[in-house]
Amino acid sequence: MHARELRAMAELGEFRRSRVLLPMGATPGADGTEAPLTVDLGGVRWILAFSGEPALARFALARGEAGRAWPYRGVWGAALLDAAVPTVTAATGMPCGVLVDAADGARGLVLPPVTGVVPDAVAVDGPADGDAERERDGEERR
Repeated sequence: MHARELRAMAELGEFRRSRVLLPMGATPGADGTEAPLTVDLGGVRWILAFSGEPALARFALARGEAGRAWPYRGVWGAALLDAAVPTVTAATGMPCGVLVDAADGARGLVLPPVTGVVPDAVAVDGPADGDAERERDGEERR
């Protein structure tokens, strides 16, 4: 493995073990409950998450919205990737990833909807519907 791949794996592991702030969007979800703040970019719906209040404040400032309240929930990174991402994908039909500390440029973290990051069933490079058994077993069933 290359150093960059090892660093990416370490960052993903750290994210999964960390509590992050998930700001709630202004528009409720289809069932009327609060929905996380998202952006659509490049055919992907991205959930915005932040490592702490200072990172969320930098994001608000960058948007010119530092004066408004930013309600948020604390969630585990693993729950965000394993539960929220599939829920958003199911509700929207769009692939879903996570942007961490979006206003922090290169210090931010991009967690795309690919295998090894999100559940295989919602990964853009995951197995096709009929290939799940073969993927799990490593061979085609007859």
